[in-house]
Amino acid sequence: MASTPGLKALEAAGVVVSLHPYDYDPGAAQIGMAAAEALGLDPAFTLKCLMVEVDGQPGCCVIPSDGQLSMKRVAAAFGGKAAAMMPPARAERLTGYHVGGISPFGQKRVVPTAFEVSVCAAERVWINAGARGLLLGIAPSEALRATGGKAAALLA
Repeated sequence: MASTPGLKALEAAGVVVSLHPYDYDPGAAQIGMAAAEALGLDPAFTLKCLMVEVDGQPGCCVIPSDGQLSMKRVAAAFGGKAAAMMPPARAERLTGYHVGGISPFGQKRVVPTAFEVSVCAAERVWINAGARGLLLGIAPSEALRATGGKAAALLA
């Protein structure tokens, strides 16, 4: 199994995860939804990692793959006035990951991270492990601890 910076960071933090490889489809309209379908997982607990800019500062939002961000809620969650999606090339440079494989764990630069509050009570969620075609299963409490993240209402 491929090791990624995210998996190494989780291992160093003593976080135990399960790995779930799948056939990545680069042509999929919604990567998170395609991953959930490929693995037979509930899209509400198969999370996507979206890089944003709040008042020009980077942030990471982790939400259900079937959800849409509310930029107003994102700005509020990070204590800013305006939020926008980060351009893909900047997200790749900042995280060290390729779009379609961005993980909130082990990014090149630590940025503030927020998880959609509705998934935080789940027993387990699935998040990209840092490579296209590889999800990891983790308890939301462990994901929050490993990222130093917070729970917030992020969905539109």
